[in-house]
Amino acid sequence: MKYIFKKATGVLAFCSAFAATSMVCFAATIHTADASLTGPGTEPVQFLVTVVGESAMINTDTVSGQLLMEADTNESFPLVGETEDGWLKVQVGSEEGYLQAGEEVELQQAEEEELSAASETAAASLEEARVQQAADAAASRRQHVVNYAMQFLGCRYRYGGTNPLTGVDCSGFTRFVMLNGAGISIPRTSGGQANAGIPVSAEQMQPGDLICYGSGRSINHVAMYIGNGQIIHASTEETGVKISQWNYRTPVKIVNVLG
Repeated sequence: MKYIFKKATGVLAFCSAFAATSMVCFAATIHTADASLTGPGTEPVQFLVTVVGESAMINTDTVSGQLLMEADTNESFPLVGETEDGWLKVQVGSEEGYLQAGEEVELQQAEEEELSAASETAAASLEEARVQQAADAAASRRQHVVNYAMQFLGCRYRYGGTNPLTGVDCSGFTRFVMLNGAGISIPRTSGGQANAGIPVSAEQMQPGDLICYGSGRSINHVAMYIGNGQIIHASTEETGVKISQWNYRTPVKIVNVLG
């Protein structure tokens, strides 16, 4: 039996089509503690909320607008209840979320097995969404650091300098960028920076990682990877802060200090 969601003030109204010429309707207020309804019979009725549009936003609450996850079409969630201001409270794995009732979702009667399966699927979707959100946040942070560094392109090189505006050397530049662009304090020297963070391979490096150069295991230069095979670094007195190919010299070590 399929129930069509209709929004009414303070209640959820459900209609069940028993025949082409007749329709039985009933309404009940859904409390947040119990989303099962008693229909025309005596058996409690439980519902799944299914996304029928391209997507639906599930928030952590009805006030802050903080996103819990974005649900794709055909994803279903056990209905927990309805708030007085028209939000549907749904079970998302071990958590609860809220979505606004409307054209993007429909309610369907569900058996216990369907509710359990939907809950497990929702939990997996939430975990996947959180992994993606974390990856997006990390990528955004790295791009912010790159953008911050790029504003100093062309600033002059000065041995021992620590500020691009007054002259800076290679490790002074990377330290300044990390401290002011990402809030991360790293050692002052290129050798010290080579031992900071987590070593990564050339295949693993991402924008914001530090690439250290030298002779053998001795480090004498450091730059920041900005993506697309390029670095930004305080190079020489003649060029100042410039962009080069990441392998213009043979790297000795690549480190991730952004996490």
